[in-house]
Amino acid sequence: MPELPEVETVMRGLAPSMEGVRFAEVSVNRPDLRWPFPDNMAGRLTGARVERLRRRSKYILADLDSGESLLIHLGMSGRMTVSGDPLGQFVHSHPQVEKHDHVIFRMENGARIAFNDPRRFGAMDLLATNKAGDHPLLARLGPEPLGNEFDEVYLAGKLEGRRTPMKAALLDQRIIAGLGNIYVCEVLHRTGISPKREAGRVSRARLATVVPAVRDVLNEAIGSGGSSLRDFKQASGELGYFQHRFRVYDREGRPCSMEECDGTIRRIVQSGRSTFYCPRCQH
Repeated sequence: MPELPEVETVMRGLAPSMEGVRFAEVSVNRPDLRWPFPDNMAGRLTGARVERLRRRSKYILADLDSGESLLIHLGMSGRMTVSGDPLGQFVHSHPQVEKHDHVIFRMENGARIAFNDPRRFGAMDLLATNKAGDHPLLARLGPEPLGNEFDEVYLAGKLEGRRTPMKAALLDQRIIAGLGNIYVCEVLHRTGISPKREAGRVSRARLATVVPAVRDVLNEAIGSGGSSLRDFKQASGELGYFQHRFRVYDREGRPCSMEECDGTIRRIVQSGRSTFYCPRCQH
């Protein structure tokens, strides 16, 4: 599933073609994705101007001049690609509509954005912009890891007394919004914290290393266009390449990359997800 860096990359790729531009035509080619599309979605979007694009956790929000916001979740295999962009950043000709292009956004500037989702775990919804924070998908989210609310004091307070493993705690969207399996593995390796250690038993000194590590990993991944493991592509259709910089994720059996560590990366399963870590330097 695309995590924060992938969603941020897609949002930034869409912005030149969508922000400040009206929807000329919207085609909805099936009744649902993960759940049914909102009533008359095409009609409510057509003619509306996109005031701005923003990201909340793993969701893209397009705030419209109609007072509504379009919420988009890419799901497991969803991607949004742009063609015909007038700024010359993407391929100018529109490709033929594909089988799994479930929603097509045609913009007044000539751009076309296709939402393609073979597995249909993605989702879209329309909600009142001024009440977006009350939406069931957004209401219980923790602070953004790249924002000012996420700091050492906040994290220490949230983890105090928790017996859940550190890996699970960092994946809890109520604590930190947007972190996923890949980047939590990378963060814990950089900080030398075992994914199995109880969150409440990590010292304050070690917790102080988590916040900057989270920001460093996420910013590096965003700068690399995200990670392309299976379905993910940028809005331009290009692949991300942060996967070539993984230190532990998907590196089972390989030597640890930390200096002066002769450990070997191990894979375990936690809560049904693969965890990669070095048992020698993460404790």
